[in-house]
Amino acid sequence: MCGIIGYVGTRDVVPVLIGGLRKLEYRGYDSAGVAVVNGNGVEVVRAEGKLANLEAKLADKPLHGTFGMGHTRWATHGKPNENNAHPHRDCTGTVVVIHNGIIENFLPLKHQLQKTGHEFKTETDTEVVAHLIEEKMKSGMKFEPAVKKTLKELEGHYALVMINANEPGTIIAAKQGPPLVVGLGEGENIIASDVAPLLAYTRNIIYLEDGEYIIANDKKVDVFTADDKPVHREPKKILWDAVMAEKEGYRHYMLKEIHEQSRAVRDTFNGRMFEESAEIFFNDLQFTPKEWAKIRKIHIVACGTSWHAGLVGKFLLEEASRLPVEVDYGSEYRYRNPIVDDGTLLIGVTQSGETADTIAGMQEAKAKGAKLVTICNVIGAAATRMSEGVIYTNAGPEIGVASTKAFTTQLTAFYLLSLYIKQLRGLDKDDIRYAMHELSVIPHKIETLLKKQEKHIEQLAHKYQRAQDFLFLGRGVHYPIALEGALKLKEISYIHAEGYPAGEMKHGPIALIDENLPVVAIATHTPVYDKVVSNLQEVKARDGKLIVICDEGDEEMKKFADDVIEIPWTVEPLQPILSVIPTQLLAYYIALRRGADVDQPRNLAKSVTVE
Repeated sequence: MCGIIGYVGTRDVVPVLIGGLRKLEYRGYDSAGVAVVNGNGVEVVRAEGKLANLEAKLADKPLHGTFGMGHTRWATHGKPNENNAHPHRDCTGTVVVIHNGIIENFLPLKHQLQKTGHEFKTETDTEVVAHLIEEKMKSGMKFEPAVKKTLKELEGHYALVMINANEPGTIIAAKQGPPLVVGLGEGENIIASDVAPLLAYTRNIIYLEDGEYIIANDKKVDVFTADDKPVHREPKKILWDAVMAEKEGYRHYMLKEIHEQSRAVRDTFNGRMFEESAEIFFNDLQFTPKEWAKIRKIHIVACGTSWHAGLVGKFLLEEASRLPVEVDYGSEYRYRNPIVDDGTLLIGVTQSGETADTIAGMQEAKAKGAKLVTICNVIGAAATRMSEGVIYTNAGPEIGVASTKAFTTQLTAFYLLSLYIKQLRGLDKDDIRYAMHELSVIPHKIETLLKKQEKHIEQLAHKYQRAQDFLFLGRGVHYPIALEGALKLKEISYIHAEGYPAGEMKHGPIALIDENLPVVAIATHTPVYDKVVSNLQEVKARDGKLIVICDEGDEEMKKFADDVIEIPWTVEPLQPILSVIPTQLLAYYIALRRGADVDQPRNLAKSVTVE
């Protein structure tokens, strides 16, 4: 959600702040602002809308200094306008705050402060933090103890960065929920809500835990617990290259990331499977056969696209383990009092590792004795730190808000996990070896698919761009891909779309079908292929416009489909990795045709760090 960056060092701070906010745009935002401390005290410039508006203001009113903070806001309390944009100040204008999250008790705190004479200028919950610090400093308290005391009064979830113009060179930041990371540089330190803004300056990163706060200047960063005890934590070395987050000639990050999927899938399985010995090995996840024998059920908890990956995971893991697998939305899981015990394996699936609802569900299960495993793309993220095992997806930074390569690498991770479970159960090594081989050639098949079908899909986008509704159909392992295809189209083109099991169509959605409704169906050769064909003939009988994603050379589909998108053949458990790519491209090119902001769709945030 909101993007945060704070800097103290020797560089001209505004280019650092704006450059960092650019790398946080993917989180979604509706306004932006910066604060710079210099010889004039603290100067704040804010603007509604995109960063370009803020940059235009800064061109008219240049700011200079080596100490400051920047913010992109995703509105929670108060309308998205310049007045509510961060940073926010106290009555004196010297205490400045930026914030991601929600201060749940801000109203009683605000009323209390108003009684003592504080004047509030915004509708936000954040402003109360600046006034609380000011109130404590009125009595002669220094900035640092005033912040510590303020933090103890706050309820809710927050990542806060706070500065005082009268104490230039010191940044205090605190985390309770949303992510906050610190980049340790030479003669400079940077605080941000994600790793991406830090990579141009350092790869030595400290991830803050909930309840911790830091005091930073240009020479050092001190980390403390909520009860003020020092924390000694070795920084993690981030292996991403900053260049990986650039567009590299592609028109949008999303298109670049679609094309990166062959590499990302390969990086997910490389070094983890050994065909000759038919063995799967995870550095950060180890079960013994005896430990595995204690697992009696599996719960998968995720949100959005990751939830769809979890649905595919259910098919793979039930077949591999012969254990019951449940898939839950993170936002629902902990509120239904799930039946969890020490025989439960909970798998949290989260691209960022900071998804609030998923983490809350994982915490609920852990409190009841479950063993936790995380499938995640970010090393050291919150979800990984609370888990006994981690499968990192190695997708690299994903900047486009609509997830693509993060999804296919999650599918790859589930496939590897299913083979690992078969290995633990002592199942036939020849079968495992064959499955590994099929995965090893998937990157090449992704490249082939993109080369052969992208132009064709771009033409289909031109044909169907004016449709107001879409229906996506799939059966078995492709039902989650129908859901994911519909989600992608909704997210970036703003067309209403629904995903359904093909066999359920006649139980309601068939009423929608007429000559104006495009139906995207996934119909590769699986045990239910003939049944899918029957379902699709029902669509054609009602004049629906039928777009079929099918195996290469499927002449049957060409007989009655309006359009076909052919994908290379692979074994059924791996088909979703290929079948989802045409739906990503279709959504991308339709959104492009409709003039939508592909990388930063309206109202959406990349990392949903509040409930």
